[in-house]
Amino acid sequence: MLSVLLSIFLNIFTPPVDYEISLAGNFGEPRPHHFHGGLDIRTDGVEGKHVYAIADGYVSRVTVGLYGFGNAVYITHPTGQTSVYCHLKSFSPRIKRALRRYQYQHNSSEADARLSPLDVPVSQGQFIALSGNTGSSTAPHLHLEIHDTRTWNMLDPYRFLNDFIQDTVAPQVHDVMAIPQGGGRMGFAIWADDYMQGSYNHFGIHETLLYVDGEMVFHSVVDDIPTSMNRMVNAWGYYDHWLHHRRWYMKSYIEPGNTLPCLMADRNRGIIDFHEERDYHLEYVLRDFKGNETRYPFTIKGNPAPSAAPSPQSPLLHWNRTNSYSRPGLQLIVPYGYVAADTPFQPVVIPQPEGWSDVCQFSASSLPLMADARLSIYARRSNTQAAVGDFDSSKLYIANEQGRYMGGDYHDGWVTGFIRELGSRYQVAYDDLPPAVQPITLNGDRLLLSVTDAQSGIAKWTATVDDRFIVFDAIEKTTTYACELRESWLRRTGGLHRLRFEATDNRQNTCVYETTFEY
Repeated sequence: MLSVLLSIFLNIFTPPVDYEISLAGNFGEPRPHHFHGGLDIRTDGVEGKHVYAIADGYVSRVTVGLYGFGNAVYITHPTGQTSVYCHLKSFSPRIKRALRRYQYQHNSSEADARLSPLDVPVSQGQFIALSGNTGSSTAPHLHLEIHDTRTWNMLDPYRFLNDFIQDTVAPQVHDVMAIPQGGGRMGFAIWADDYMQGSYNHFGIHETLLYVDGEMVFHSVVDDIPTSMNRMVNAWGYYDHWLHHRRWYMKSYIEPGNTLPCLMADRNRGIIDFHEERDYHLEYVLRDFKGNETRYPFTIKGNPAPSAAPSPQSPLLHWNRTNSYSRPGLQLIVPYGYVAADTPFQPVVIPQPEGWSDVCQFSASSLPLMADARLSIYARRSNTQAAVGDFDSSKLYIANEQGRYMGGDYHDGWVTGFIRELGSRYQVAYDDLPPAVQPITLNGDRLLLSVTDAQSGIAKWTATVDDRFIVFDAIEKTTTYACELRESWLRRTGGLHRLRFEATDNRQNTCVYETTFEY
């Protein structure tokens, strides 16, 4: 049944570009805190290549500045998938008009337009955008994702575009690492990359198998990943080794809290017991989506004497329970399942007598969690702070060492936020200063403002011209906000108009900028 469905999909999906596809990244590549969720298609190092719908459907969503995607178009297909085109330079005129219409209907400058099937239907091969370099992109390219529309699982676009991608190069094994598990048992991790002709990039491994004496003990097929499990890449990969050496060794065993459905193993979870004094014959088999295969055999000599188990470290974050760590003025709650195995951590508190709190840190190096843990810190007022104006508890928040806002629910002296990284430093901060708004250009067809906030960060903004809502777009990677007057309801008459722009930060401090301009 699966092969029939695949053959159908391969017939109805076509490439999103009008030239031969060359990849800079493939589906499922391990990255810090996430899997690469699609294909990175080269655009010859330039912006402005035409991008086309890969199948019939309708534009269901248009976003700007979300998830690192930059400008992005979502197309929902009747076959049950949604394709997502990211890092775009610009949208087609039809899609741009739909985005603006949505923003003005909802009086919202936030660019996250949810459209109906009748708003912008598209056919296969229809022009939808120009490729670009917006969002979390370091060079021009097209990032293409395909999701299951119902579950929103990330699907390997190779499934649908296999016939249009040439690849005859097999994966390559660089190294294998043995990771002691105690009692003479061993887990293995492999550093390997896939390659393809016409590209200098290396790619993630589609399929990995590990055999011991001819019996399969581990099997992974990376073609369907729930978005909710994206951060489990840190558990499947040997994250600590990546942190220090920037090389991903992927484990060929499954830790008890790792629930990635693309991983399969024997009853021992892929951990091998070398209790007999003999040679154990192991073999890795690696395959890419095209079926190009590499085999890597090696031998391990068994030892009947069990090795000593590692000494437990304290405290531990337990994978199978809710963890609560408290000390005076501090509480951390890490729920069940936020680590994949029992994990040592090293909480420290750094005194800061003149601050709103001491500084806390829970690991000497990076220790990412699967999702947000709850951190509460007691806020105090030093003599210096007490002498400065009236105290307003709503202005307190938790900040990391870069000053980033991590939340600020206040109750009975405690400030609560949510964190995913235990290696960062956290403290209570206070923000009663509004954002700053400065004009850049207030003539022509484009109004430009600079909006900055030195503390908790911009949370929202809105603008009116002559008391009527008008859209200002936040320009990514800058402090600039732009109003495209030609795309608004305002018509050029040469008259004088009144602009009111309001920016609010995460602690509800608001700046209102007002001026007049001719248009």
